[in-house]
Amino acid sequence: QVQLVESGGGLVQAGGSLRLSCAASGRTISSYAMGWFRQAPGKEREFVTAISWGGVTTRYADSVKGRFTISRDNAKNTVYLQMNSLKPEDTAVYYCASVAQRFSGPVVTPGPYDYWGQGTQVTVSS
Repeated sequence: QVQLVESGGGLVQAGGSLRLSCAASGRTISSYAMGWFRQAPGKEREFVTAISWGGVTTRYADSVKGRFTISRDNAKNTVYLQMNSLKPEDTAVYYCASVAQRFSGPVVTPGPYDYWGQGTQVTVSS
């Protein structure tokens, strides 16, 4: 059974930083592209960032470009999201996900992902 477990969320002041982790079990993620999405109250789930299976290619939503960085440590079977210069509008539940197809580039839509974590809350106060 594949499980993705996010951690690292919390409450932070605007301008602060957080690093989210997504630990995978039941699947060796080194062959899979991974992504982060977020959902704020009353809003649709939206793409944040994604990384290719090899870690060479990344994609970012315009709203987080230059502030967030996705990375992966295949030895630890873990993906990270470093979030800097946080803004109140970044407040949301953040989800990591794994693309179903092996050896994919970064994917910006939710459809191709087959496994999702339970989410971790990020709250940015003004």
